[in-house]
Amino acid sequence: MIDALKGIGEIGMGSRLKRVSDYMMRETQLVYNEFNIDFDPYLFPVFKIIKNKNGVTNTEINASLKTSQPATTQTLNKLIKKQLIILKEDKHDKRKKIIFLSKKGIELIQKITPLWESIEHIIKEYTAIQSNSLIEHLNILEEKFNQKDFSQAIIEHVKMNTTTKTIEIVDFKNEYSTSFYNLNIEWLKSFFYVEAFDEEVLSNPEKYIINKRGHIFFAKLGAEIVGTVALMPKDGTYELTKMAVSPNYRGHKIGQLLMQHCIDFATKNNFKSLILYSNRKLENAIYIYRKYNFIEIPVEEDSPYERSDIKMKLNLN
Repeated sequence: MIDALKGIGEIGMGSRLKRVSDYMMRETQLVYNEFNIDFDPYLFPVFKIIKNKNGVTNTEINASLKTSQPATTQTLNKLIKKQLIILKEDKHDKRKKIIFLSKKGIELIQKITPLWESIEHIIKEYTAIQSNSLIEHLNILEEKFNQKDFSQAIIEHVKMNTTTKTIEIVDFKNEYSTSFYNLNIEWLKSFFYVEAFDEEVLSNPEKYIINKRGHIFFAKLGAEIVGTVALMPKDGTYELTKMAVSPNYRGHKIGQLLMQHCIDFATKNNFKSLILYSNRKLENAIYIYRKYNFIEIPVEEDSPYERSDIKMKLNLN
């Protein structure tokens, strides 16, 4: 269906901005509802000012937001009705009311702040656009909204951050051997294929890694193993290898948690460097490796992996 408002062009700028604003407010409300938070996104600017100030007047809020007195008063009445703020008399002028967060308001801040952080993150991500005009910018932004709902992106980001904060990195135990095998086999079948060398190592992690002074780490969420990685001795250094994350938890930065743990472990134990093998089609992975300061080095002719077309190294000392 043709977007009539979009076709109007620059003359419809005000209506376009209102449509985007209304959409983002509705989507933000869906986020609050998802996490059972009783809050109205239209109350956010006034509530945030009250939160940032240790006592503020109605007039000061108006001056900060450049809104009308009736609009501010209406918002304050809604916040009072929700019992999120309290009004106290000014010590020097009893006609003046000073606005503070209530106990319930302070409690709400603790619950809602992680959502605000995710909302801000997704807004930055969605609006990082190169364009020649505001209308072009809006066209691209609304297309992003069509590709993925603003609320869904925020909810996923909140859940991702919640997950990573509850992940525990643990050392190898024999009882985790099956998880080590299954996670890696699933990953290989999803992105490549299982080579004979993979099958041999994954089936015998103690023989090929642990008993050779290697290390295997696991990302544990509650009682569930959701990711794994190994540091395998190779040519006087250690290969960061066999990293795999459960498909149910990909996109939650678990791989980065495992990588950082390996780097911290290697640094603590005075490893001189780490190496890894990968494939250039894994663009996101290569980007992350470079983010952690791995640099590309030549792949040897007798590389243990047929699928590998890039080798990288991280110098630690």
